[in-house]
Amino acid sequence: MSMSQSDYHIPECRSFWKTAAHETFPVNPNSFSEDLGDSYFERARVHPRFLHSNATSHKWEFGAIAELVDNAVDEISNGATFIKIDRCENRKCTDDPILLFQDDGGGMGPDDIRKCMSLGFSSKTSDNMIGQYGNGFKTSTMRLGADVIVFSCKNNQVDDRETRSIGLLSYTFLTRTMRNDIIVPMLDFEIVDDQAIPMIFGSQSDWDFNLKVILEWSPFSSLNDLLMQFNDIGCHGTKIFVYNLWYNDDGLLELDFKDDIEDIRLQDSLKTNGRSVAHTKMIQSHISYSFRYSLRDYISILYLKKMNTFSIILRGKPVQHLNISKQMKFDKVVKYRPHVEKKENIMNISVGFSKEAPLPGMYGLNVYHKNRLIKPFWNVFPENLFKTKCIIGMLEANYIKPAHDKQDFERSILYNSLEKRLKQIVKEYWKTHKHHIEPIHNTGSKHVETNNASQVDPSSNPVVVEPLSSMDIPVIEVTTEMPLHSLIGPTPHLSKNFPNKFPPTATAIESRYELEDENIIDTSDPKSFDELCENNLILLAKREELKKSKIKLMQEIDELKRELAEVKKKNSILGLDV
Repeated sequence: MSMSQSDYHIPECRSFWKTAAHETFPVNPNSFSEDLGDSYFERARVHPRFLHSNATSHKWEFGAIAELVDNAVDEISNGATFIKIDRCENRKCTDDPILLFQDDGGGMGPDDIRKCMSLGFSSKTSDNMIGQYGNGFKTSTMRLGADVIVFSCKNNQVDDRETRSIGLLSYTFLTRTMRNDIIVPMLDFEIVDDQAIPMIFGSQSDWDFNLKVILEWSPFSSLNDLLMQFNDIGCHGTKIFVYNLWYNDDGLLELDFKDDIEDIRLQDSLKTNGRSVAHTKMIQSHISYSFRYSLRDYISILYLKKMNTFSIILRGKPVQHLNISKQMKFDKVVKYRPHVEKKENIMNISVGFSKEAPLPGMYGLNVYHKNRLIKPFWNVFPENLFKTKCIIGMLEANYIKPAHDKQDFERSILYNSLEKRLKQIVKEYWKTHKHHIEPIHNTGSKHVETNNASQVDPSSNPVVVEPLSSMDIPVIEVTTEMPLHSLIGPTPHLSKNFPNKFPPTATAIESRYELEDENIIDTSDPKSFDELCENNLILLAKREELKKSKIKLMQEIDELKRELAEVKKKNSILGLDV
């Protein structure tokens, strides 16, 4: 049963992008110094408004979650083997779920957790670590929810002392109590003979005040509740609870925990744009699209190389690493040497058609930096150019500096040079490999089938070929390297009289990027193209049925062979007896 609002504090506004307009703070110019007083409080001396404005660097919720995953991955050097991401109940308000992150890294002691709660401090000096700015924890947690409470255990091997620390960063507390300074209540304990002994750095009254604030403004009601959170952490590790999660403009939680019990999702808003239902569903299921709305899909491609000793467990089920190169067909590797001092900065750029080509909608290049995905499925050409909409690829650009939210790169000469080279690579790949997937070439008044070297008489009308029925499909062995038109056979010609639905500027844009190649698939009539999509899906489904039938027949053959062997064995025994 939910508790009343008087028992559980929530922000005045639950929408992240609107909350700044609802903030109310005292205007007394002397209130800052008066607020501080002489008491010993754990705090960063920054106005609470900065917590919200700082978190706006994350436009995308999954980008904020990835920051916290990165922190756990950086702890692999300290022995971390997993991070758990899950939903848990809020005992004070059962209608308000909590987002949980837990890892078994080195943990944080009293000094470490204070640095974590400070702004702009980073103790990460290794080039191999993902986080460098000391700002990710604050921006990510505040983007996901208004409040966060952290529990961390650390075993100091120098003096063999085990400590447990709790820190509360509550935007709700700061705004509802009209603070002009960011106060961060903290509690620390030392484990002595299996007992948690309070560590008091200021006065006892300050420690009592910190405990009072944490119990009043967190999901936990007693000191015993707080200490129980350490039970499943062990002697080292960290647990993060993000609560008072933000709502979207429709009054729903931004993070959807109900649609899939093994995933965390965002609202999917894909428009059909004239596509068939089957084509739309195919796009929605492809990783180049689904990563935007499925946290499991996004994390599966978040790191370039698979981490064999580290698991990311989402809602009780490990996330399986996905290698984008295995989603390509007719792929090739292009070497690129950027204009940097280090000669070893030679990149391998993998590019190929998506397995679903020539169906458009699954496209883009994944650009990584030090194993971390920065630009997922980057379309280097304008959105309205069909030619690149079935080409995918991947590369690792360690020489370009990522932006602070790790969802893009800082604009620089190196970045612009890379973008220009990628456009060239995609254009050249299309020109040299398009014959693998093009069912039809449209060259003005001529119509040429790619699986037939002979040309159709230009004076004749286009021949419309009826699609094969399911009964006409032969049993064939299919490999991922076979061109799609070799599977689906003759395909209907698309009429040259279809109206052009591209914007008037499309031709100018194509000329700008030197992509004026006439031999492209004519997709201006969505109905005819959707028929091709539907036929393709039917044939793929039939292929799966035939494969299953083949397996079943092979099993029956094996069973008959065993029975025959038994009969022969019995006959030989009877022959000996005679």
